[in-house]
Amino acid sequence: MGDVVMVGSSMTAGRRRKPPMIPLTGPIRNVWDMALIVTGAFVMALAFNLFLLPNHIASGGVAGISIIAAQVLGIEPAYTQWVLNIPLFIAGYLLLGRQSSIRSLLGTIVLPLFIYITRDIPAPTTNPLLGALYGGIGVGLGLGIVFRGRGSTGGLAILAQIIHKLTGFSMSVCVSLTDGTVILLAGILLKPEQALYALIGLFVTSKMIDAVELGFSNSKVAYIISDEIEPMRQAILNDMDRGLTKLNAEGGYTGDERTVFMVVVGQNEASRLKTIVRSVDPEAFVVISNAHEVLGKGFKLPG
Repeated sequence: MGDVVMVGSSMTAGRRRKPPMIPLTGPIRNVWDMALIVTGAFVMALAFNLFLLPNHIASGGVAGISIIAAQVLGIEPAYTQWVLNIPLFIAGYLLLGRQSSIRSLLGTIVLPLFIYITRDIPAPTTNPLLGALYGGIGVGLGLGIVFRGRGSTGGLAILAQIIHKLTGFSMSVCVSLTDGTVILLAGILLKPEQALYALIGLFVTSKMIDAVELGFSNSKVAYIISDEIEPMRQAILNDMDRGLTKLNAEGGYTGDERTVFMVVVGQNEASRLKTIVRSVDPEAFVVISNAHEVLGKGFKLPG
């Protein structure tokens, strides 16, 4: 890859950066992470009791196993989750490390506790399709919050983290692998229709996890290739009032050196950017794609 040159319109040399609202390390960060884990576990518990359990949708994980056990053996789901989480927690302690295990222990304890506490809340729907959709949204939202707190809710989430660490697969893929096994079991022990609804819930869960982990940003990232290098740079800096990154690239067919501008803009600025680019160079090559999350000056601060 070619050299990367940073160009900015509003960056001042020597300006001290603002520290993030939440430090990346230290006691405050630990408290914040624990708060995220507890909050995410509570959201998951509500989704479990309001949508998944009453509609018999075992959408994966130890929670899904507990639903199967509740239907087949009549065991309270919270009890099943506490019992199964013990060996998985030990495995997490050995393979993921002490700090990660502490956060996993918190999720392991509070999720079944919240499920037990909220077990008597009446279900808003007995439609299995709605249960799968809203249950998947709730579980994905809660699990994504827990992952942002650098923790887990125990159970097969620990196994998913182990697979993530060993393979480098995204967390959503790892969760899908472990949960898919439970769904197959549900299709055998319950009925195939419930497994089909569980697949819908699992799909929605994985998408929600990605949305929470990567963010809900509507920002766009644009790559611009133009022969009008300096006029294009000035137009973006002055007319758009946005910083840009200048990438020195090489044409794959011709081998000629080319300049690529990378610009990140808000969704409402994308049309204006295209207009400005076309006014400077009608022959410019432009690629615009979604940016799930943007951290830094002019956008969301990291932390």
